[in-house]
Amino acid sequence: MLHENFSGFKIECGTDEAGRGCLAGPVTAAAIILPKDLILESLNDSKQLSEKTRVKLKPLIEEKALTFAFTHIFNEEIDEINILNASMKAMQESILKLSTKPEFIIVDGNRPIFSKLGIKTVSGYNFSEEEIIHLKSIPNQSIIKGDGKYLSIAAASVLAKTYRDEYMDKIHEEFPMYNWKKNKGYPTKEHREAIAKYGITKYHRKSFRLLPEQLELDFEF
Repeated sequence: MLHENFSGFKIECGTDEAGRGCLAGPVTAAAIILPKDLILESLNDSKQLSEKTRVKLKPLIEEKALTFAFTHIFNEEIDEINILNASMKAMQESILKLSTKPEFIIVDGNRPIFSKLGIKTVSGYNFSEEEIIHLKSIPNQSIIKGDGKYLSIAAASVLAKTYRDEYMDKIHEEFPMYNWKKNKGYPTKEHREAIAKYGITKYHRKSFRLLPEQLELDFEF
């Protein structure tokens, strides 16, 4: 059973990301503040749920949430600042988009969410000094496997996953040979075989090892 609250603060935000291990597309994060005594049957870590269940839960979560937001960090920025920093920034941006300032933040994982703030990028959004101060003023805690322990992190994981899947389904229409509608950009055998055959697209992460060493690509694009 998922716990409702970690900190004891009334306005507690949960945040999580999806797509960190993919070869193509964005890393996507969501942040959410849920009301007290929320009951959502089937809600769990998004990785433990079927796609059908996630899609069914998404509008229910959004309807019940006090506030929520999501952010895509695209492959160009991932290549610029690395996937770990991009994942953290996606969660930070999502928190900034919330209509209510959280009193406390819980995040899935084992790293402080605000360990790096204000990284300047060419391709992405740059935080203002006021936004950095805003984020630094909020106490927070990272929780290992938090998406399977706390309602708000689980809800954020479902939103991040479903919004990212919707984006991958959209760009699948542009490059159907990679079958992103099915693999969502993850390094499946099918995806890597398509990269070997067709090369890379504007959506691939050039800083990732897209193929085994024996099948290296020319990355000039």
